Amino acid sequence: MAAARTSAPNPDILITSRPLDEYCAMFGLTRALLAALPGPVLDCPGGAAGLAAEARELGCRVIAADPAYALPLPEVADHALAARDSMAAAMAARPHLYPATGRCRSERYLRSWDRARRLFTVDSAAHPQRYVAAALPRLPFADGAFALTLSGYLLFAYPELFGPECQLAALAELVRVTAADGEVRVQPLCDGYGRRCGHLDRLRYALGEHRISSEVRRVPRGDGRTRRVLVLRAADHRRRELGDSRVGNSH
Repeated sequence: MAAARTSAPNPDILITSRPLDEYCAMFGLTRALLAALPGPVLDCPGGAAGLAAEARELGCRVIAADPAYALPLPEVADHALAARDSMAAAMAARPHLYPATGRCRSERYLRSWDRARRLFTVDSAAHPQRYVAAALPRLPFADGAFALTLSGYLLFAYPELFGPECQLAALAELVRVTAADGEVRVQPLCDGYGRRCGHLDRLRYALGEHRISSEVRRVPRGDGRTRRVLVLRAADHRRRELGDSRVGNSH
């Protein structure tokens, strides 16, 4: 693995602390699916998530990439704690956008972030090689290095920071580092106020011109509604079905 050259993390991007169960809900995954993967998973951006630590117990190897890892670990943890407070404020102000509504459920949800942050802190200190300081759209990984690539709460969540050209370059890079029979899953497809990306169709067309196939997959949220996940793969190769995780229709 080449050494990463990365800029300092953007202070406007929250360093979140999501646990494994939230990843499964966000991306339409299951623990059994992760355990059965033939290769490693890339989490980009990884933030202060508990995914790498929790997935290891399943026999699944996760590499997390984030420019925040260029900072000393205590600073990353401090940023993650600040992000937790920002999330608490956002949930109180816009409860309809979050699965954990109501005071008790919100507090339980935030406690899951606290646990994930603690897991991250311990795991990244014990296994620093699993946490790579790197930023899209250039990642220090070989072509096809990962069986599954996940990217949450970045490219569409901050449209003021990532314009269409930057999104295209970043998505193409995620596909590059993913195995020919693997998938890239990106979520959410809206910003922090729930506003959908208005140029998604044009972006998908541009991806197609780069020989990247795409679909918008609908994944149950658990509250009777669904969330949309952008699924990408190299168009030149037959895709590998990821268990029974495919939900809904292409759009």
